[in-house]
Amino acid sequence: MRIFAALLPFALASCISGGDGVDDRPAPIRERVSGPITLNGPTRRETQQCYADLSREEVRFSPLPDRDFGSGCIVTGAVELLDIGVPVTSLKSMRCPLARTFTAWVRYAVAPAAKQILGSELVRVESFGTYSCRGIIGNGAASSARISEHGLGNAVDVGGFVLADGRRIRIETHWRSNDPEVREFLRVIQQSACKRFRTVLGPDYNAAHYNHLHLDMGRGPFCR
Repeated sequence: MRIFAALLPFALASCISGGDGVDDRPAPIRERVSGPITLNGPTRRETQQCYADLSREEVRFSPLPDRDFGSGCIVTGAVELLDIGVPVTSLKSMRCPLARTFTAWVRYAVAPAAKQILGSELVRVESFGTYSCRGIIGNGAASSARISEHGLGNAVDVGGFVLADGRRIRIETHWRSNDPEVREFLRVIQQSACKRFRTVLGPDYNAAHYNHLHLDMGRGPFCR
């Protein structure tokens, strides 16, 4: 019995680590402690075309260097949106195609829907940000080991909209609003997003998206 008791901690350790003394759990996805590495190389033709598209639409933006943040979080062909015609909060670096699609969605879908359905001008979009070096959230441990499109600067989360009449339409509190016009507004802009972005996830998808619309240009098409 004494021998068994002495060996028990080692047996448990083997079980936890997979039986061979090696922890086979995936390494956590997080930025490199020493900071990002700038990737020097020519600007891709697709990115140059995207810059031209934004300029033609009179979007103010700043091109950003390609960077490797570690753990597979690599952002290339990115820009910082400075002025798309409507103020947007909390935007960080985002890949240019995402910036182009997001700008068009706000200008030609969200703003008109606010005016036509809610009778007021759109004066601000409230985002929860773009780039974040992390795994996919909300689908268990297996998904958390997969890098999120946020880790590639390829996704943006939108939490709400502010109108000229003072109303603040938030995904968290208005997705199932008692006001049919507010519900229609949110459904219309979601369906428009589904036609533009590769993936659109909202409160109907899972609990992790209870307070925002996740919009990305990665895998898909997927709209929920």
